[in-house]
Amino acid sequence: MPAGSSGEEGEVLVVVLCFFIVMGLVQVFRPQLLWKANRPLQRPFVKDYDATEPTKAGYTMSRIVGVLFLAMATWMLVTHLN
Repeated sequence: MPAGSSGEEGEVLVVVLCFFIVMGLVQVFRPQLLWKANRPLQRPFVKDYDATEPTKAGYTMSRIVGVLFLAMATWMLVTHLN
């Protein structure tokens, strides 16, 4: 067993990585949901929420980053389970 990954810590890491994988899937397939979920955080900085919605190119870039994030989280989970 690798150093620092006792049974309980390992289980927590698996749960966190699974959460990251779900978030990566949402970012790839429905990036609009993440934008809508983060709208309340924009309140102090933005006057018009609708004016800050990303363009189609912005959502495409978000999907590309999501694929990279998803690949990294999946790789971390697989290497941890081996």
